[in-house]
Amino acid sequence: MTVQRNSSENLRSRRVWATWRRPWAAIAIALIMVVGIVACGGGGSITGQSVAGDVTAQAPAEGGAPVAAGSTLDDILSRGTVKVAVPQDSSPFGFVGADMQPQGYDVDMAGLLAEALEVDLELVPVTSTNRIPYLQTNRVDVVISSLGATPERAKSIYFSRPYAPFFSGIYGAADVDVSSYDDLSGYTVGVTQGAIEDLDLSSRGPENMTIQRYDDNSTTVSALLAGQVDLIAVGNTIAAQVIQENPGRNLQNKFVIRNSPCYIGVRRGDLDMLQWLNVFVTNKRLDGSLDELSEKWFGEPLELPNV
Repeated sequence: MTVQRNSSENLRSRRVWATWRRPWAAIAIALIMVVGIVACGGGGSITGQSVAGDVTAQAPAEGGAPVAAGSTLDDILSRGTVKVAVPQDSSPFGFVGADMQPQGYDVDMAGLLAEALEVDLELVPVTSTNRIPYLQTNRVDVVISSLGATPERAKSIYFSRPYAPFFSGIYGAADVDVSSYDDLSGYTVGVTQGAIEDLDLSSRGPENMTIQRYDDNSTTVSALLAGQVDLIAVGNTIAAQVIQENPGRNLQNKFVIRNSPCYIGVRRGDLDMLQWLNVFVTNKRLDGSLDELSEKWFGEPLELPNV
């Protein structure tokens, strides 16, 4: 492709010089060639800026030099190692186990990624505040750290297809027949006061549903276990812990009330890596690997939107 483009540009240059004999023609020729090259190398992005042909990404948010974009996949395959940012204190996504080793949904996901790439895995513990800067400053190749996608974040990085569930839902015993807001009629639902779940229930629940508010999540959960409420509205990570600690109660998710799944983060402009990750996530959804992770860490079937 490069040889053909250069040949075309040289031919175009000779033709123009054959017609333009004045001294200032060189300036016009240079401008025409620059425009042609830019037009061939342009690319689109979610922010409306040309990034597909860029050789550098945005400058890091916390300082430092710009990092190379578009070459991460080749770099990983060449070095034989993938550096993945994972949470260190966000159970069940990522935390340090009793054996002092990292574990969790995101840690297992990173393992699947390295296996699919056929390279070694290097886990890099991060927090919610430094995970994006670590990506932008090239300290990691990708971020798998319970990362939600927002329009503001999308100005700085790319997001893969969703790979992990993160949502608020209605939870209760298996014998409670509830699958929608309308079905909550006549039931008492516990919720943490002021939480997102409280706002959703207040605005969307039926009139004859009773909302019982508590000061914190642990009290809300205790109310369900003590039989003070029929159901509770909580986040799936909280519910996962309750389900695992109380296997005999046969608790389950009834329906999702607010969905905010997790995505893998990639440097902006790194389209090769993004494309590979989307294929990877799709493959792991189809072969049941993500279902197994969801059952293992959340105690329930995978719940992801079709986006």
